Amino acid sequence: MSLTPIELAGDVIERCLARGFALAGVCGVDPPAHASELLAWLDDGRHGDMDFMTEALEVRLNPSRLLDGARSFVMVADLYAARGEPEVVGPGSSNARIARYVRGDDYHRVMKRRLHDVCDALRAEHPGHRFRSFVDTAPVLEREMAERCGMGWSAKNTMLIHPELGSYFALGGFATTLTLEAPTAQERIEDHCGTCTRCIDACPTGAITPYHVDARRCISYLTIEHRDRIDDSLRTPIGSWVYGCDVCQEVCPHNAPTVRGVRRSEGLVSHAYATRHAGFDLLDVLGWDANARRSAFNSSAMKRATLSMMKRNALIAIGNLAAIPESGVRMSRYRRAIEDAMWNPNEPEMVRATAREVLASLDRSLNGAGDVLGASPAVESPE
Repeated sequence: MSLTPIELAGDVIERCLARGFALAGVCGVDPPAHASELLAWLDDGRHGDMDFMTEALEVRLNPSRLLDGARSFVMVADLYAARGEPEVVGPGSSNARIARYVRGDDYHRVMKRRLHDVCDALRAEHPGHRFRSFVDTAPVLEREMAERCGMGWSAKNTMLIHPELGSYFALGGFATTLTLEAPTAQERIEDHCGTCTRCIDACPTGAITPYHVDARRCISYLTIEHRDRIDDSLRTPIGSWVYGCDVCQEVCPHNAPTVRGVRRSEGLVSHAYATRHAGFDLLDVLGWDANARRSAFNSSAMKRATLSMMKRNALIAIGNLAAIPESGVRMSRYRRAIEDAMWNPNEPEMVRATAREVLASLDRSLNGAGDVLGASPAVESPE
């Protein structure tokens, strides 16, 4: 007996939930409702160096092109942290801060493995039908489709937020030629942001305006996607972040502890996302070579940042921490490492330039602040 599109959708959703996904839903292959906003964002250059956003634009604007004959999309969400989970690396620490989503195993591989399992089972049961899974690897607007699947609402910080689970989750899914119709229990979730502006007010670089983010000012973009030196005006707001940023999520009331939300979300976080790195020692990062970076990023989603980018980020973090007297960071520990980066001919110019800028900035801002800066009042070449 064949299943109706609604019954089949219910079956697919249950399969996804049984595989440990926190949320799952189905939607059609309709064009995005916010296509004009995407095009305006791209035209304004707010995507920065992310040229991949302009590639395969015809697919982003017409998702049915992702898979020949596609009739439906299935979207899933994987929680990588529970709401209310305390931050374990304080801003006064000499450790480099990294975003929560990269502290455990690479979510791409963790999610893709289970999505492939679901697709393989469906392919065996529905001969002739096709499936294509994705986790950040396809030119589709995942958050908008997840919103259509009843998995949350697109918030003022542009994150997808679920009213009970918060926003600490990664999205993925698959396109299929199966015809799936949303069950009656799947309803779109209304916007719960209301008059709240905490994410906007807390963003260190002012990258967020209501329901829009200028990637060029976003710390996650600057530390992960931007391949060149970082503008002077943006270095200080980066603080000690060296890979990503969680500020707009940390201040969100929907990620704050609640008895119901914490209990439910804690039970849905896979052990694969257990923290292996809460951060890195800044001096260690400056001393990395290619092999050390590879070892540090083993099984992690952090591979997108190159070695030179990580050193650039570490230099900025050292400068920011050292400029705060109460941070307890004494530049006598770090000055030699900064100077080594500045004069090392084997370092890329981006790293050497950042070291020069950081040291010059510290010499200006901390002039006369005792022995915090350490040694020489002037920077001279060791040659």
